[in-house]
Amino acid sequence: MKRRQFLSVAAAGLAAGTLAKPAIAQSMPEVRWRLSSTFPKSLDTLYGASESLARYVSEATDGKFQIQPFAAGEIVGTFQAFDAVSNGTVEMIHGPGYYFLGKDPAFAVFSDMPFALNARQKTAWLYQAGGNDLVNQFLAKYNVHAIPGGNTGTQMGGWFRKEIKTLADLQGLKFRVAGIAGQVMAKLGAVPQQIAGGDIYPALERGTIDAAEWVGPYDDEKLGFAKVAPFYYYPGFWEGGPAVHFYFTKAKWEELPKHYKAVVEDAAARAGMDMLAKYDARNPAALRRLVGAGAQLRPFSQEILEAAYKAANEIYEEIAAKNADFKKMYDSLRDFRNEEYLWFQVAEYGFDTFMIRTRARG
Repeated sequence: MKRRQFLSVAAAGLAAGTLAKPAIAQSMPEVRWRLSSTFPKSLDTLYGASESLARYVSEATDGKFQIQPFAAGEIVGTFQAFDAVSNGTVEMIHGPGYYFLGKDPAFAVFSDMPFALNARQKTAWLYQAGGNDLVNQFLAKYNVHAIPGGNTGTQMGGWFRKEIKTLADLQGLKFRVAGIAGQVMAKLGAVPQQIAGGDIYPALERGTIDAAEWVGPYDDEKLGFAKVAPFYYYPGFWEGGPAVHFYFTKAKWEELPKHYKAVVEDAAARAGMDMLAKYDARNPAALRRLVGAGAQLRPFSQEILEAAYKAANEIYEEIAAKNADFKKMYDSLRDFRNEEYLWFQVAEYGFDTFMIRTRARG
């Protein structure tokens, strides 16, 4: 008797579960979006974040919400991507804010600027200190909503066709460098160039530019810069923790059901975590290979770093005096940075310094 009762209850439960599935499915509308990346497909870490997000969203919605990624240039070019999402040509894009610096210098604050935050600190500012709320207050005027979607970690200082020992060596140097870093380098005498990732190598090879920065060893090895510019400098003081965002046409974002928004937010966080983890895991071996193949690793001199730091802070004050959006975000980020480095000096720096010295002794 008990066995028959158990089977009856189990059958009823199974029937209820079967009936529930269509109800859940009916609450998940079919959505088809296009995502234009600002990166080429050859960069699996950067472009790959868009593929990861699309896959996670599809899996979490049983294929009801499909996002199709496109590489830079397939729909619009790298520097035209923001206009495309702002005017609704595509529903979303993926890239760093400083690519759109020509619209407003405030775009640099939440992506990256010289001597700002490292990757962990940037994540903390965006998620826990109101940083991304400020981002979306700013982007509302462009009909855009944004979610953090990756970070490369501290970047390298770039590839140079000649050694850079002093400030004098920067005079007239044509340097591919993005964001406000270009303004800083201009103050130091260089001539900044804004060139999309896929176009850097031929520009270096032809001598159109004298130097170029991109990301770090893993991507730089793929792009082949060592073949045409042997001197590899560090650190990339202009990108201590560059954040990459997913941007959405605001009206399209607001149309999404609440649970779809949650899925996208979770997918963006996961794709972003994957990006940083891949770089941290793959950069060391790539750097060994590059040096083994002849790349000449060099640190920027203290003279250059100190001059760049001074120039950066002068530029920030000049921009903040004229631009309320920049000032609002920059004040928040600067105050957060100053507190963070007090903490990092106590814990992180002490630990890392010991480990570096211990590693150096073998």
